[in-house]
Amino acid sequence: MKEHRFSRRDLLKKGTLLALGAPFLHAKAAGASQPEMLVIPQDMDSWKPDRPLTAVVLGAGNRGNTYSGFSLKFPDELKIVGVAEPIEFRRKKFSKKYQIPEQNQWVTWEHALKVPKFADALIITTPDALHYGPAMGGLKMGYDMVLEKPISQSWRECNDIMKLTVKSGRIVAICHVLRYTPYFRKLREIMNSGQIGEIVSIQHFEPVEHVHMSHSFVRGNWRNSKESNPMILSKSCHDLDILRWMIGKPCTKVSSFGSLSFFNKAHAPEGSTMRCTGGCKVEATCPFSALKIYYRNRTWLSHMDLPLEGDQGPAILKHLEEGPYGRCVFHCDNDVVDHQITNFEFQGNIAAAFSMEALTSYAGRRTRVMGTKGDVVGDENLLMVFDFSSRKATTWDASTALKVQSGHGGGDYGLLHDFIRAVSTKDAKVLTSTIQESMESHLMAFKAEESRHTKKTMDVRMA
Repeated sequence: MKEHRFSRRDLLKKGTLLALGAPFLHAKAAGASQPEMLVIPQDMDSWKPDRPLTAVVLGAGNRGNTYSGFSLKFPDELKIVGVAEPIEFRRKKFSKKYQIPEQNQWVTWEHALKVPKFADALIITTPDALHYGPAMGGLKMGYDMVLEKPISQSWRECNDIMKLTVKSGRIVAICHVLRYTPYFRKLREIMNSGQIGEIVSIQHFEPVEHVHMSHSFVRGNWRNSKESNPMILSKSCHDLDILRWMIGKPCTKVSSFGSLSFFNKAHAPEGSTMRCTGGCKVEATCPFSALKIYYRNRTWLSHMDLPLEGDQGPAILKHLEEGPYGRCVFHCDNDVVDHQITNFEFQGNIAAAFSMEALTSYAGRRTRVMGTKGDVVGDENLLMVFDFSSRKATTWDASTALKVQSGHGGGDYGLLHDFIRAVSTKDAKVLTSTIQESMESHLMAFKAEESRHTKKTMDVRMA
């Protein structure tokens, strides 16, 4: 058999064709002409503030560092002036990187909010269970804020934060970063333009990827719904939010099914141990081996506090022997689902089916939108629009519109840019993901989880 070697770009292209499947083949069979390129404007450089916005970061973990990195690339827009972080290594590393004076370094968010207000905004990237306290405290002090999703752990707490936001007149941006990507903005533009007619239904798929699942939702910070949140809220609230935003109509009903089927003790292989470093007899062939993922391949290390210089190997092994990431995926205290299918009905009889799947070899959301005049298929890289009448296929490549590289397809920095503009101009309408805009998709998530447990179809009504 002849061996074929492909570049990463080739594999992405082939993966795209496989993911998009029949619609691409159908367009080709119909004799579609050379695909035309759709264009979406980018305005990252069209506006700059009179001075950099100043911000205090509460939580110097992965997301705190991601958003703060915006200040290094765009120092004329953002300046980090304070940090609260209980892990000393992270706090010192962060403070050095952003040149934060010692008097503005604190161990906890409570300490940071005991100091009189001295910055424009807070960037709240504490763990999920610690969103409510700093958000309420910051609003009372008069801070505008970037609040990592989800807003909080209960609908009551979300409502409290929203009501205080309105009362205080502050601007709160929820980190539904997909709204700020060229890809999803273009998809929404197509849906709302009438190009494919009236929207009838949507199929949306989130493949989490099996190693990502094991890292974040089996071993990691989001593994347990009591310590963090249910999967539909901690991970998939991005997807529920993007569905609500693109459709532009209220959700009326939801039903959901799913469970933790694979990552549990019942599937622990014979000879497995509590830790991958404990002499596990199947470690060498296990796809979830911590030694393979973190030590041999040196991937998914962002949640480990590793030395900045020298060989990181001994420190990684110590983490695996003592910390959460060295545990066997079948012997953890995880309880979040590893698969979940949720159906939504929106006003106007629009139906949306959403599927979250952990056991995939790939990541990257896939979306199909069916309209009365055509359909759209996309995979976060390419969008293909097919017109029923002309039998013409039109494609658009997201990379052509991505001028600023950042996580989530440019969405991380897109959010920060719009937030800074909103606060600087005192115009919340600049943002698409204010807390007021994000509340309904949170309610959809809470109702979906209620449906999963009760096996009932739930009404979705904003109070």
